[in-house]
Amino acid sequence: MTVEAKATEAAPSLLAFFGTELQRVRNKAGWSQSKTAKAAHTTQAMISYIESGERVPSADLARDLDLAFDTDGHFGRLLPLVIRYAYPGWFLPYVELERAATSIRSFEGQVIPGLLQTEGYARAVLSVVRPDNLDDLVAARMTRQDILTREDRPRTWFVIDEYVLERHIGGPAVMRAQLEKLLEAGQHPRTVIQLIERKCAAHPGLNGPFSMMSFAEGADVLWVDGFSQGRAALDAQEVVEGARTYDLLRAVAKSPEASADLIREHLEGLSHEQSK
Repeated sequence: MTVEAKATEAAPSLLAFFGTELQRVRNKAGWSQSKTAKAAHTTQAMISYIESGERVPSADLARDLDLAFDTDGHFGRLLPLVIRYAYPGWFLPYVELERAATSIRSFEGQVIPGLLQTEGYARAVLSVVRPDNLDDLVAARMTRQDILTREDRPRTWFVIDEYVLERHIGGPAVMRAQLEKLLEAGQHPRTVIQLIERKCAAHPGLNGPFSMMSFAEGADVLWVDGFSQGRAALDAQEVVEGARTYDLLRAVAKSPEASADLIREHLEGLSHEQSK
């Protein structure tokens, strides 16, 4: 039976199958997670995440696991299957751009940006469309946030409509944890978070969410989200307009300090709601 057939038959989640395969190979070799992490140039926490299906392995990690365990490309052959199910095909280019970016500027008017979501919030957002691979999708979203733990993490700027904070996705407890994460994220010197107050009825972001990404080499990229899928803008003038729109959004948004105060106000409101 081929690896592909075994993966499909063995587990409804291919990400979970990758994790159980890693655990099987590791146990057969008599290695601990720490020893495996050292041999594969990663952390014990990452090995634990992979084995429990909570993170999507990278191509480098799959390669290093094959080298460490001399598994003749086993994990490398599994990886494309995992990625295919964890990320929608149209979204893969964005994930690669996000990983390569030195600067990310994002606007969101409906939900908390994916890079800032807690696992509980992400699960609540993703579950509403009842996907067959919910666990994989949640793990994939959490994996994207790994770029914020790198030493060379990108500079990130998030402009968020206040209405996003009023949409208590997942309930008060989930939303409270989410708002606390926003406050924590905004304290990092490479991350700026600004809110557009709800009293600002009309603003330049009403056409929908989008992201601007800059790179060490090459032109900026504008990514525009749509109903069923997003797209990278190929027209240079559209990229220029995206940058201009983002500048206008930052101009009408509250300062980072005032935005943090507004997040705290929403946290207090949630505390009152939960105490009733």
